[in-house]
Amino acid sequence: MALTPEDVSRIASLARLDLSPAEQAAMLTQLGGFFRIVEQMSAVDTSGVEPLYTPLSAVQQVALRLRDDAVTEANERDVNQQSAPAVEDGLFLVPKVIE
Repeated sequence: MALTPEDVSRIASLARLDLSPAEQAAMLTQLGGFFRIVEQMSAVDTSGVEPLYTPLSAVQQVALRLRDDAVTEANERDVNQQSAPAVEDGLFLVPKVIE
């Protein structure tokens, strides 16, 4: 994907960057290099390759450390709201700040 100077200007505008012409030229070169790497990576055939959940699993057997999916906390809304200055129907009341 070849970028044009207009593409760099648009990207800079979207990122709210004010680039000088020299900076735009440097950015064009850098972004072009980035997109060349992305195109090379996209060209690699990854069909049949299982995704890794950790990079370590590519070089050694790693056991997943999963916990049981169980509720470990209780509803403590009333306890948590005891220190609030104003509560109504289980909701914190705050002063109006916008008129």
